[in-house]
Amino acid sequence: MPQPYLTREQVREVDRHAIEDLGMPGIVLMENASRGAVEVMTQEGFSKGQTVVLLCGPGNNGGDGFAMARHLHLAGGRVRIVTTRRLEELKGDALINARIAQAMSLPMRHLDDCYPLAEALQPASWIVDALLGTGFEGELQEPLLSLVMTVNHVAQTQAIPVLAVDIPSGLNANTGDPGLETVRATHTVTFVAPKIGFQGGAAREYLGRVHTVGIGAPISPA
Repeated sequence: MPQPYLTREQVREVDRHAIEDLGMPGIVLMENASRGAVEVMTQEGFSKGQTVVLLCGPGNNGGDGFAMARHLHLAGGRVRIVTTRRLEELKGDALINARIAQAMSLPMRHLDDCYPLAEALQPASWIVDALLGTGFEGELQEPLLSLVMTVNHVAQTQAIPVLAVDIPSGLNANTGDPGLETVRATHTVTFVAPKIGFQGGAAREYLGRVHTVGIGAPISPA
């Protein structure tokens, strides 16, 4: 049976059903997602001792990144977290995972403290894009615009693989339309199901290889 492509609204309904109807805490879904993403990284060449720079936004996508940092550290990786928001500005499950990363003394810097940006991304064996999720529409604004431009430049010139969490930041999940600047991923680990916009021809050059990871919740209610 072919794998379904879902809209952002359908994916939100999967989350809602899991949390509200089945009683699954959102933090459990985030843990499943982050572990699955790290498993994909390992399959695709991540190994002990490598340096991973994780770019974490303010929402659940960033929360996935904070959780991934913990798992990568436990697997022997050298992680560096760059956040676009101060911890006191975070909330919910993203804040929980950020506080865990902080309690573990994982290196964490705010974007404002990471200039020049290119130096903050080097040397790295991997860059993880956990900036924006499927809810994003429109065009990137500063400082994310400059950050994504720098990620694409450094990754291309230094041949650093980029793993996008759920969707490359700047890509529209429903239409597949990229913004003027969109993360060009080597791998996209997408959760629950591929997004309907991934079928569009314009999206393909930004997605890289797409890996679908379950989060422990059914796509359709039983």
